[in-house]
Amino acid sequence: MTRIRREVLTLPAAQLGPDNPLPPLHPLDDRDLPQALNSVRAGETPIGMPRDMARQVGHERLHSLLPVRVRDGYGRTREPRALDALVIENDRLRATVLPGLGGRIVSLLHLPTGRELLYRNPVFQPAGFALNGAWYSGGIEWNIGATGHTILSCAPLHAARVPAPDGGQMLRLWEWERLRDLPFQVDLWLPDGSDFLYAGVRVRNPHERPVPTYWWSNIAVPEERRILAPAEQAWHFGYERRLRRVPVPSYDGVDRSHPLNSPYAADYFYDVPDGRRRWIAAVDADGHGLAQTSTDTLRGRKLFVWGHLPGGRRWQEWLTEPGTGGYCEIQAGLARTQLEHVRLDAESEVSWLEAYGPLDAPGAPGAGEWAQVVQDAEDRLEAALPRARVEQAYAAWLPCADTEPGETLATGSGWGALEVLRADWKLPGTPFPESTLGAAQAPWRELLRTGSLPEPRRVRPPGETLVAPHWRDMLETAPATPHTEYHLGIAQWHAGDRAQAVRSWERGLQLAPSRWPLMRCLAVADQTSGHHERAAERYADAFDDLCRERRDDGADWTAAQAALGRETLQALLRVRRTADARAVWDRLLPAVRERGRFRLLDAELLLAEGRPDAARAVLDAGFEVADLREGEEVIGRLWARLTDEPLPARHDFRMRPEQP
Repeated sequence: MTRIRREVLTLPAAQLGPDNPLPPLHPLDDRDLPQALNSVRAGETPIGMPRDMARQVGHERLHSLLPVRVRDGYGRTREPRALDALVIENDRLRATVLPGLGGRIVSLLHLPTGRELLYRNPVFQPAGFALNGAWYSGGIEWNIGATGHTILSCAPLHAARVPAPDGGQMLRLWEWERLRDLPFQVDLWLPDGSDFLYAGVRVRNPHERPVPTYWWSNIAVPEERRILAPAEQAWHFGYERRLRRVPVPSYDGVDRSHPLNSPYAADYFYDVPDGRRRWIAAVDADGHGLAQTSTDTLRGRKLFVWGHLPGGRRWQEWLTEPGTGGYCEIQAGLARTQLEHVRLDAESEVSWLEAYGPLDAPGAPGAGEWAQVVQDAEDRLEAALPRARVEQAYAAWLPCADTEPGETLATGSGWGALEVLRADWKLPGTPFPESTLGAAQAPWRELLRTGSLPEPRRVRPPGETLVAPHWRDMLETAPATPHTEYHLGIAQWHAGDRAQAVRSWERGLQLAPSRWPLMRCLAVADQTSGHHERAAERYADAFDDLCRERRDDGADWTAAQAALGRETLQALLRVRRTADARAVWDRLLPAVRERGRFRLLDAELLLAEGRPDAARAVLDAGFEVADLREGEEVIGRLWARLTDEPLPARHDFRMRPEQP
């Protein structure tokens, strides 16, 4: 039977640091929306695209990170750090889970052979890949919310023991996903003698309205493996933003089932025929590897590769220790592609079962006929784990999904408890008790209880804002204090009522003891409406006010100065106010100026001041922009403005071909 125990996993790890205290008011861009799908917005279906796929690509895409904060306070200095882990094992498999970091399965060890089935990252190094920033590579991650890596990548989940369908134990993970306001759970268990780890997943919509839903389970495996899936075609999507159907496994004379054959980073969304078993596998040169399969609800399968050119290799080094080997990802999702969101009806749920385990397919690494190679691998999978058994396991698990948890093994956030308290929802199997409410939820609990949002008791950067319609309604009827006007404006901004948001911030500014948060909001509003000179002026005033108000050099105030300083510098450089930008730079804390992001800003400022040699010297001296975003090309563009020389390898993060 399954055994669950606590363990401490010690890794070289970077600290996550504090979150960015500035509310993310800037809209998310549509960089992941293919240019070829603009016709979807016009109500047309592109040639060759199924109608349901076209409909879901255009379905309620995410345009804001609110109410979530950006996690950009991490660095790249790694020291040995103890991480709380939960181990679930039988006599065949051992899975290691990090409940404090998104509930990720960081290791899946096949005990009889001693083989690690996943790519196991030897370090914990956050990087800017999640929708809200911090993310790390390796293992099996659970992505819910919207296109991209989940906001919970580096966040704690609730975890507890629960009785399994076979009488053993399950490890339940659950949380409240805040972008779509949806609770979800993942139940992990290992039947006695099973070579496959089962994962029962459920996403619930307790609201009285439909909600767009997104789920992809991402599995990192060594990139030297061959990737197999039951498909003859795939939708290819690269960083040049073109979505096109390509044959599998080869096109342009290259077999893309070997990840290192692809030059650039790319997604391959396999077009698995209806009625075919849903599975994907990664096997090594001897035919040994990992297979993932599921019930049919989890319909999509995907391969992500980094590519073999310098940019992809640099990213691989960036996410781990150089020289430790790279990875690719095999994935499974609710839709055909990750550009889609699925409608989840009001007061309904969606659930499925996944299975992860070893696959032995000796002929798979060879160069045989693709259809036969895939069929042979599928036959091996059927022998190891029949499709009917997966369906039976799902049917046996579903009644257990409502079973109340037993021993608590880890605690997540208090946001689910706040929502349950507000709406009095009953969510069997995933309790969100009031005991989990913390300091972040305290003012909102007070608003719920008294109708008034309390003023902060001391001067500090403002807390988090809630923006859902029910919270916005409460803010609108609460006493109009400056603090309330600040939060109300953010909620109105999120709802698209930008004029009213500006009025709320302007009202709050008249009596606010702390002015810089409101001035920064108004500066963003100016930028959005194209008034860049006025935005720069407001940013400069806000930064000056923050520097006067700052009480200490602790983590919260340092994070506020870094966040506002960065935006202020960018706003001033945009309107060529270099002297004012240099004055802001000089007032930054020395520790902030030494960060890689600010070394990059210093180089941009030096160039704007007409000092290209000094700017080039900054780049030559070297720095690391810890929060560099996936696909961000700012370093390469700055280098091109300074010189015609080739971009040095340490600065080369290019993920697409050069644009004509």
